[in-house]
Amino acid sequence: MKIVVLGAGAWGTAVAISAASHPDGHEVSLWARDAAQASAMRAARENARYLAGVPLPAALRVADGEIAPVLAGADLVIVGTPMAALRGFLQQLRGCLAPMAWLCKGFEAAEPGAPFGLLAHEIHARVAPQVPAGALSGPSFALEVARGQPTALVAASRDAAVREALVQALHSPQLRVYANDDIVGVEVGGAVKNVLAIATGLCDGLQLGLNARAALITRGLAEMTRLGLALGARAETFMGLSGLGDLVLTATGDLSRNRKVGLLLAQGLSLQQAVQSLGHVAEGVYTARTALARARHAGVEMPLAETVVDLLDGRLQADAALRRLMERDPRQE
Repeated sequence: MKIVVLGAGAWGTAVAISAASHPDGHEVSLWARDAAQASAMRAARENARYLAGVPLPAALRVADGEIAPVLAGADLVIVGTPMAALRGFLQQLRGCLAPMAWLCKGFEAAEPGAPFGLLAHEIHARVAPQVPAGALSGPSFALEVARGQPTALVAASRDAAVREALVQALHSPQLRVYANDDIVGVEVGGAVKNVLAIATGLCDGLQLGLNARAALITRGLAEMTRLGLALGARAETFMGLSGLGDLVLTATGDLSRNRKVGLLLAQGLSLQQAVQSLGHVAEGVYTARTALARARHAGVEMPLAETVVDLLDGRLQADAALRRLMERDPRQE
């Protein structure tokens, strides 16, 4: 297969490395928006900015400049940009004939006058519905994928050809790829788990114990599922890789940037200080407000997400945020 990955951040680079290391010998190009970064990667044969110390396979081509020549003859295009950049890339790729998948997780910021932001598949339906597309999601840290450590992902699309292309491109002894046609559930899980990871990081940072962490993860899964069902997802999706699996990884793993935000807020850092210290995007910071807006529009109660938003916006301090959750009235589970 000829595979093109657009975006040379940590996750885009990791997926490109995995595809280029596939036993089937795929032809893989990784396109970087920044020409200087692309030049440095070609010279050092590593992405020093995002995945320092992980060598790029000899077969992986690093490209920059105009996108169209890189896409020529592609069998699969993978968009590895943050959610905020997805719409622009989809607009550029309207004429693309190859199956496409995105790696970003979250809700887009609401457009002026709109009551809520959209999930990635909803943006695709409005911008480039003629292009067969889907999402690659699931519990995965970029560094571990780049190193070839065992990982399982989900290829989500309503289009069987897209699911099959992702499986053919990436399924290997190191990386299992499961197909799922419930793209709504997969994307809701991928978005909301980042918000819940901030709450869990806060819990751990305040040293509230493993009981409290387990309660947050479990109740967070309930919130995620309620929102997904309201948007048309299937309940069983949230017990799979892109629901429970991704939530547990992001809420407990030391490589989780969203969990790290919660830990830093618990130490008394401001949101700006916490984000700046990461050096990378923590999607949960941006997704919290958009996820809550979508939930309110759908009439779904999400007290954990609401508390995270109030914390991020400075309406609550760290200790008060967790106290609010523990003081809620008793109810049936």
